[in-house]
Amino acid sequence: MLIGAHVSPAGGPANAVARGDERHCTAIQIFNQSPRQWKGRLYKEEEVAAFREALDGSPIETVIIHAIYLLNPASEKAEFREKSLEALTLALNAGAQLGALGVVLHPGSALKSEDVNAAIKRAGEVIKEALDASEGCDLHLEDTAGAGGTLGRSFEELAALIEASGGGKRLGVCLDTCHLHASGYDMRTEDSVASVVDDFDRIVGLDRLHSLHVNDSVNALGSNRDRHVNLGDGEIGAAGIAAFLSEPRFDGLPAIFEGPGHKGKNVEPEDIENMLALRERGLKARRKG
Repeated sequence: MLIGAHVSPAGGPANAVARGDERHCTAIQIFNQSPRQWKGRLYKEEEVAAFREALDGSPIETVIIHAIYLLNPASEKAEFREKSLEALTLALNAGAQLGALGVVLHPGSALKSEDVNAAIKRAGEVIKEALDASEGCDLHLEDTAGAGGTLGRSFEELAALIEASGGGKRLGVCLDTCHLHASGYDMRTEDSVASVVDDFDRIVGLDRLHSLHVNDSVNALGSNRDRHVNLGDGEIGAAGIAAFLSEPRFDGLPAIFEGPGHKGKNVEPEDIENMLALRERGLKARRKG
């Protein structure tokens, strides 16, 4: 498993590599543009060259881009879907420039009173068009906590989104521990983690699982509320995070901690050290079992 964090790319993507290295990461996640603004751009040649040089001299093996929060491919408004399409295509092309493993996307949201299948169909059309308009970078659909009309709150919805998006090889999934917990998937023991992964494999397929977000949850199981807390300090707890990190079917995947971290907003080296310690705790428990 590649352990890492979401880090800032301020000053250029090469700086994100340096920040990941400082935090003892072997994987990093970044935004390719401001997450709360539509305006974006592709990287300049010198930025890409500097990034690749920094990456070659670091322990970081995998880079993931997180699409901006503003996107809603499922919007009932055509103008908003068009803006989402443009931003998603840009993110995929930026990911291709950097050789990123993939772009993580929140699949979108429907009106509470709307038939979810119609929203999934709209989201699928936008996602497929973005994939058709780009190449060289995969797309990871992230499961959601299930608040309001958000799509992807269940494995069944993720499978439906993949199908609606064309079912191509570049479509994958990013599973977030906080979101899973909030949407009712209990992962607080080794056995319950295994059961959740079994369900995912049966409904979506493990071949679609490309990345992980590892965050603890402020709120209770099935709360449908997405609020992160530092690893081990929330409702999933240290034992649950350790069980998740030691699941053998996750070997080789990037596992990204998004924060908030012990010292506030940014993830610090001690947060990654804590994550590594929790993984080792889980591995030791499995060996004894």
